[in-house]
Amino acid sequence: MKVKVINLENKKAGDIELADEVFGLAPRADLLQRMVRYQLAARRSGTHKTKDVSEVSGTGAKPFAQKGTGRARQGQKRAPHQRGGGVAHGPVLRSHAHSLPKKVRKLALKTALSTKQAEGKLIIVDELKAAETKTKVMVSKFKALGWGSTLIIDGAEPDTNFALSTRNIPLVDVLPETGANVYDILRRDVLVLTKSAVESLEARLK
Repeated sequence: MKVKVINLENKKAGDIELADEVFGLAPRADLLQRMVRYQLAARRSGTHKTKDVSEVSGTGAKPFAQKGTGRARQGQKRAPHQRGGGVAHGPVLRSHAHSLPKKVRKLALKTALSTKQAEGKLIIVDELKAAETKTKVMVSKFKALGWGSTLIIDGAEPDTNFALSTRNIPLVDVLPETGANVYDILRRDVLVLTKSAVESLEARLK
């Protein structure tokens, strides 16, 4: 499919042919949901922890004799039902990550790109460069372009001045092509790709 290419001044800078096998797939909400769950689960820290009976401080001796006291028998003061005792079945250090086939992950990314294209929220620009580091200039350009909640994906390495100029703008993210992922694409309204990013993504996903 042929798509218009613009520049940061919102002027036409030519056309580009997008591969249908990357940007023309049918929407699949189930794939996107599986991929988002996979990404969010993998980034959970899993550092929640409580001490069990073997880890709390205290003696392991019986607090009093088994018989003759009239009280309920007790084995140790570190038991879960005792004051200051260990926690029964508490959380432990673990990874929340789960596996997802590589083919599914690849198809989910292509589906996310295709969804943005189908919704008319995919914008292709020729290049993203800034002569100087000025956030105010970028804010005015983005406002003229109508870019509010925006994910920008550049080639292998985004321009330094452009990245510094946009990093403090709310709801705007800038990623290299290698960082393109389903979660970030879906959490922003507009997806902006440079021509070099399109070439890299097509080479990677075809």
